Amino acid sequence: MQVRDLNLTAVYLTMPKPKLKRELGLFSTTLYGVGVIIGAGIYALIGIGAGIAGNMLWFAFFLSAIIAVFTGLSYAELSSVFPKEAAEYNYARKASGKETLSFLVGWLLAIGTVIAASTVALGFGGYFYALFGVDPKFAAAGLLFFMACLNYIGIKESAFFNNFASVLEVLGLLVVIAAALIVPPVIGVNLLELPSAGIASIATAVSIVFFAYIGFENVANISEEVKNSTKIVPKALMLSLAISTILYMLVAIAAVREVGWAALSTSNAPLTLVVSRALGSYSAALSVIALFSTGNTVLVFLIASSRMLYGISEGGSLPKIFSAVGSRGTPYFSILLTGAGAFLLAFAFDIKTVAQLTNLSVFIAYLAVNLSLIALANTDNKRSFTSPRFFNIPVLAWFGAISAFLMLLAFEPGLWLMQIAISVVGILIFLFNKRRQPATARSR
Repeated sequence: MQVRDLNLTAVYLTMPKPKLKRELGLFSTTLYGVGVIIGAGIYALIGIGAGIAGNMLWFAFFLSAIIAVFTGLSYAELSSVFPKEAAEYNYARKASGKETLSFLVGWLLAIGTVIAASTVALGFGGYFYALFGVDPKFAAAGLLFFMACLNYIGIKESAFFNNFASVLEVLGLLVVIAAALIVPPVIGVNLLELPSAGIASIATAVSIVFFAYIGFENVANISEEVKNSTKIVPKALMLSLAISTILYMLVAIAAVREVGWAALSTSNAPLTLVVSRALGSYSAALSVIALFSTGNTVLVFLIASSRMLYGISEGGSLPKIFSAVGSRGTPYFSILLTGAGAFLLAFAFDIKTVAQLTNLSVFIAYLAVNLSLIALANTDNKRSFTSPRFFNIPVLAWFGAISAFLMLLAFEPGLWLMQIAISVVGILIFLFNKRRQPATARSR
């Protein structure tokens, strides 16, 4: 029986493994990026950001965009060299040669994305309750179940929903901008007025509103599902960042000018408040758009986290079951695990805490990605996109690494303790998997 079992194992390991389906072109990939960037962050966090940055809310979004662009260029170049799922994990592993370090980077980002998905689902529940009176927890649970199923059905079907929702999200922000242009502001606003706590408040605001930019890196995490990914992924990544940044800057200026930062900071639906004077009772339509926005963000976060676990498993750092691909061409076990995890975590944190916890994971990953490009910048790897160089030095990657490191200093000790706990759990799973691998390796 033992010999037979070993033979069956050997046959299984040599069988052709189902691959992810390459379904996405430039348009869908760009909308995928725009859809996750312009999601729950701008709809839910603009009020919190206004309460901290005051009239200079726009500047907090501007600084966030600069950090995003520095790192986005690093992602764009590395994705043209290594078009794989679990992008951050693979970049760090290629650059450092340290599997434990690269696993930790990918693990923290995967868990941070799951936490973000669960909290955004609760944000959806709040909007749903306001419109239909359904308990927010039931609405959040229903959304997570539906989006996990859509994630399993296939990337093409998920992209169709994402495209539709992304168009609605952009339309909603354009309505906010138009409303501020049509109706004169209530009060005069000095957009260059620093908040009472000075420039430190701007840094704190960036640590929160940067959540609104999270998503551009997820474009690199679906590389194996994009046609001609070495060329399309870098273009889609930069296009989605550019579109989102322009809209965010205009929305932040319009919102503060229209109702003032104080009113924004106390509203449960800040963007609906901005358009209420122009649209009256029709402003509820923006809440409907917010439902699609938050729902779409949950979907893309679930896709991103499941593909991260898939890619880490492909690299041998998680059990192979995580990279098992079903008949729908999707990693079903990773989808099940991330969906269940988001469901369980949905009620653990408030939106401010989860935004910062997610951002902490993201900035760690950004630091690793920029350092990876610096390490790999002058290798012979073929690349279809190159980040700007100065004397053959990727200067923007250095700026990205420095800015990510400085942002890590803005997080409170309590958030670091939670991050350490998540790291310990990940390392234990990693070590358990490594203990099981020698026997598997011998069977090959």
